[in-house]
Amino acid sequence: MKDPAKTRATQEDDRAESKRPRHIAIIMDGNGRWAQARDLPRIEGHRRGVETVRMVSETATELNIDAITLYCLSSENWKRPKAELEFLMHLLEQYLIEERRTIMDQGLRLKVIGRRDRLPENVITEMDKTLAMSESNPGTQLVLAIDYGGRDEITKVARELALEVAAGTLREDEISEELITARLYTAGLPDVDLMIRTGGDMRVSNFLLWQLSYSELWITDTCWPEFTRENFLTAIDDFALRQRRFGGLNVNE
Repeated sequence: MKDPAKTRATQEDDRAESKRPRHIAIIMDGNGRWAQARDLPRIEGHRRGVETVRMVSETATELNIDAITLYCLSSENWKRPKAELEFLMHLLEQYLIEERRTIMDQGLRLKVIGRRDRLPENVITEMDKTLAMSESNPGTQLVLAIDYGGRDEITKVARELALEVAAGTLREDEISEELITARLYTAGLPDVDLMIRTGGDMRVSNFLLWQLSYSELWITDTCWPEFTRENFLTAIDDFALRQRRFGGLNVNE
């Protein structure tokens, strides 16, 4: 005979899981401010931020989140000082090498979105190795947005479609939201359900502009290096309490 209390608990767990976001995107902001507030060089904030990336990916795996996309480097970040950019590229290369065991142990599938042509060859080499190693993993898809810009992504797709229409291989009336979605860097991923931004700024900063159309936003003043597992779980719990109407109304309204 089934234990009624255990059955209820299982049902509650199932409901909680059903309300979790399938795809979480994070703007990892505040590394430099965190470091400067502690009289540390800005690069130390970036270094500490890698530990938070590890925590978030581990937690997403535990919760069976389908995908998590991290805004690592925007297309506008190239305006930063050369020394900081060189350190970021070194840190990225180091992450791609040193986190391979963690990625494999957690069953993460790595995906990288954004431009490749401005990245150093050594970074691309290590990136491709880690992508190949993890492509058959069954777990959470860890998406790194590197040299990424939302407007640039949409412009790229628009140009491709315009060329196809001009060549006669695509009709104008065949262009749909579904077709555009299938041409984006994030093709095959669900739309973003929850977008988290650390550091307190109230903007999306050219991040996943198409994919964030109906995302729930969760913004905290906490800077990325001090963003904790508890913060992450709070954001996910808050998402579960929100009413998502997608332009419609709830039956009781």
